[in-house]
Amino acid sequence: MAINRVDLAIERGEFFTLLGPSGSGKTTTLRVIAGFEEPDRGRVQLGGRDVTGVPPYDREVNTVFQDYALFPHMTVAQNIEYGLRIRKLGKKERAHRRDEALEMVRLAGYGQRKPGELSGGQRQRVALARAIVNRPRVLLLDEPLGALDLKLRVQMQSELKRIQDAVGITFLYVTHDQDEALTMSDRIAVFNEGRIEQIGTPEEVYEQPATPFVSGFVGTSNVLERDGRRFTIRPEKVRLLWADEPRDGLVIERGVIRTVAYAGPVTRYEVDLEAGGRLQAVRQNYETSSAEVLEQRGHKVEVGWLPEQAVPVGEGPEMEEESL
Repeated sequence: MAINRVDLAIERGEFFTLLGPSGSGKTTTLRVIAGFEEPDRGRVQLGGRDVTGVPPYDREVNTVFQDYALFPHMTVAQNIEYGLRIRKLGKKERAHRRDEALEMVRLAGYGQRKPGELSGGQRQRVALARAIVNRPRVLLLDEPLGALDLKLRVQMQSELKRIQDAVGITFLYVTHDQDEALTMSDRIAVFNEGRIEQIGTPEEVYEQPATPFVSGFVGTSNVLERDGRRFTIRPEKVRLLWADEPRDGLVIERGVIRTVAYAGPVTRYEVDLEAGGRLQAVRQNYETSSAEVLEQRGHKVEVGWLPEQAVPVGEGPEMEEESL
């Protein structure tokens, strides 16, 4: 995927995520930063040093891939020490750094095992230890949790953030998983068709999406047009208003409940609005059963939201500078 006019400035020690669907340009951007691909125009700088054209091994970066890329014939300890041997560090220093890295990823005592004897999550932590043992300036992570099941992926999200906080290395993380990006990141760059649609904190990207693409890709969102104004509002901000519920200060619209989906702790609604358009809403099931919520399908209802919860959205990003 080609990337077009990508301009990124990442702070030292930041957990920065490149988020986007498959083919959006995020992995290509990572490969350019790593030195695996060369940009046609623009520069890559690392700590103030222009590394454009510098080979990957000379860039003070390490990459962690989804497939771990461990040597199956080597022990865990040998895998972790591999890069240190290439750099010709002494045996004592290698052992010290190896044990420190194993402790960091909570695998102390696993040094003599082979990768085939480990679980997927453990192999991923070995790959992470092998990367951080070299003490790179930047750690590049290309969808490293993609091969793990959901429960383990959630656990590893917490582990990665804990490790990043402990080592203080800049993490540049690629993912297509919106929840993963929102959970771990200090800032997020949302990619679409080779361009960056928005850069911001998780809260900014979720609560104040800059474009219709961001509002639709990062979580679920409603986009409505009223009086020539286009705005987006998150389903959890939309209130279904029954007869006894307060309406003070709310923007109110009427509609008909089109679909109801009971999902245990919450119920998801789709409401066809009289003024045109359709809204999705989410309501907590504090005391409501599935039978009760399913009976609401087809009923007339009022919906409301606070004016500040409706965020104006434009057509797309305006970008002046060229970089990568």
